[in-house]
Amino acid sequence: MSDISHNVRSASAPNAFYRAAWRWHFYAGLFVVPFLMVLAVTGMMMMYIGYIDGRDGEKITVSVPQDGQPLSVSEQASQALKQHPNGVVVEWLKGRTENNVSVFRLKADGVQSMVAVDPYTGDVVESWDRRKGWYDFADGIHSDLLLGTPGDRLLEIAAGLSIVLVVTGLYLWWPRDRSFVQSVVPNLTARGRDFWKGLHSSIGIYVSVILLAFLITGMAWTGIWGSKIVQAWNTFPAEKWNNVPLSDSTHAAMNHGPVGEVPWTLEQTPMPASGSGSGVSGTREGAPVTIDSIADLAAAIGFNARYRISYPQGDTGVWTINQDTMSSDAEDPFSDRTVHIDQYTGKILASVGFADYSLAAKAMAVGIPLHMGLVGLWNLVLNTLACLSVIFLCVSGVVMWWMRRPKGAALRIIAPKTPENMPHWRGAMILMLFLSLAFPLAGVTLLTVLALDYVLVKRIPVLRKAFG
Repeated sequence: MSDISHNVRSASAPNAFYRAAWRWHFYAGLFVVPFLMVLAVTGMMMMYIGYIDGRDGEKITVSVPQDGQPLSVSEQASQALKQHPNGVVVEWLKGRTENNVSVFRLKADGVQSMVAVDPYTGDVVESWDRRKGWYDFADGIHSDLLLGTPGDRLLEIAAGLSIVLVVTGLYLWWPRDRSFVQSVVPNLTARGRDFWKGLHSSIGIYVSVILLAFLITGMAWTGIWGSKIVQAWNTFPAEKWNNVPLSDSTHAAMNHGPVGEVPWTLEQTPMPASGSGSGVSGTREGAPVTIDSIADLAAAIGFNARYRISYPQGDTGVWTINQDTMSSDAEDPFSDRTVHIDQYTGKILASVGFADYSLAAKAMAVGIPLHMGLVGLWNLVLNTLACLSVIFLCVSGVVMWWMRRPKGAALRIIAPKTPENMPHWRGAMILMLFLSLAFPLAGVTLLTVLALDYVLVKRIPVLRKAFG
């Protein structure tokens, strides 16, 4: 971008709007650059730790004997419990392939741990504290900066402002005095700020669609826009479950910390309750309802590869069979499925698959695994390039700002100047109103900045000098 002329009064309206967009692009970037850097780095950490080492022991392998006959799940669970004699089994994760371990989640004295068991010999291969690894550390930062609710709100604001950054960036990039090819291919022979501007613009246009997808799917987990608005309107209606009794708990109770483990559309849906006699045919009639009969039912109704079975919690709790791409169970989001079984009768109380989701929930069921890089090696490579591009955009934006600053401006922010012949409130307020309705926290933040910029920065000489 060329430096702004001091004679802003004589600027044409399109030029003035361009300069106003540049100022808002600068303000949005000023806030979001550190957050985008953190999200890109922690996102790559999670993807590669998950791909190489796994999140829940899914990468641990064993030798398959000639007969290839695994022990019953109950026998494997008994072996796992020897690691924690006072514990109870909370969940069983079936191995994705024949040579993968079975993993049991145990709870003892309020602490949860994971035990990997050789399904053929019952030997304990490995055990670890649940959600205490590097993956979970990175996920904690990625989810809420390890700050809980305040961190969640900061990241929601950053994501909303990042959308402003993308939209204003596209407007600034739009070819006006050059060909489309010149707009997407950087001039590598340029020097100085023009060189950085060319790379910033070209890489920005390539990554803009992926970045928008990242931002939307990431914001769907946030506490205001995600939980209160989008997710609330797209929660699966429990009324579809043929009038089965409902628990006071929602599916979100099955999550642990910031890590989502149940489908997005089910998090706010009440769990069905056992003990009513409702439901349809499930486990084999006359057989006791145990982990073994539930595992047999899972195989009979089409669950394969990796899936998980959660044990009933409490007198009205249910057995839950779940396969979810978001949890690294499969690479096909369309195979996601959740089934609840009465712990007393073995009847199926509820069954929800991808086809039952709303349109937004289907988009999230596909978008979240893509966001996490779980849909194959190609997805991992694409997301890596996207994360590296985001890091470059942040660095190059800072470099361009630094190169634009005049000498002796160490304590000045040097925001792009506001064109005085631009109706400041009219265009900006339309954008702010839209953002306030679509993304409340980001909208409120921008309205605040707009007010400060208009009321204080323009009228207080010290602030006008610092920003201008």
